[in-house]
Amino acid sequence: MYRVYEVIEVLPNGSRQMVTVASSLESAKAALQSLAQRTPDECFAVDSTTRQIVMQVNVCRAKLRAKRVFQIGYAEEPTFRRTELLKSRGYSVMDVIGNRAAKAVLSSIPYYDFFIVGDAAPEKTRGGMVDWLKAHYPGVKVLACNPPNQQIPNADYNALQNGPENWLPIISRELANSASTCGV
Repeated sequence: MYRVYEVIEVLPNGSRQMVTVASSLESAKAALQSLAQRTPDECFAVDSTTRQIVMQVNVCRAKLRAKRVFQIGYAEEPTFRRTELLKSRGYSVMDVIGNRAAKAVLSSIPYYDFFIVGDAAPEKTRGGMVDWLKAHYPGVKVLACNPPNQQIPNADYNALQNGPENWLPIISRELANSASTCGV
């Protein structure tokens, strides 16, 4: 699927100004990083079709009202369902499909409160992503959603993927206990 991303700057008066358009996640990231070096204002990249923010820079964590969840999915439909449920509960959720996209996006964002790794990829692929998250975000908890009879050893939590009653209480409990502050 071909995606287009808009790179936007939030001006001091709160208005939004589109700075450029990018035809790939990598070029959106480069444009966003370049913009962030030229301005102290909040900047972000948004998928022009879904309007979902995929990257954000120059945002103080204390300014964010919602706890931030980053989800790495491997199939669009279950990833979308989890995202919508979490958003309906007041969480700020960013999701991507695949490890490559996750690493590209996360390299431009300094913090998240919680990570979810989806179930629709081989165990080795998902385990590799959990290991990468634990190495780059050692203080942030990781939940692995799993098919039956599978667990990811280095994840902080493992839950069956079929039904939010298996994983939503974990996220609610963890994020109720975490504090948001500026600077990481």
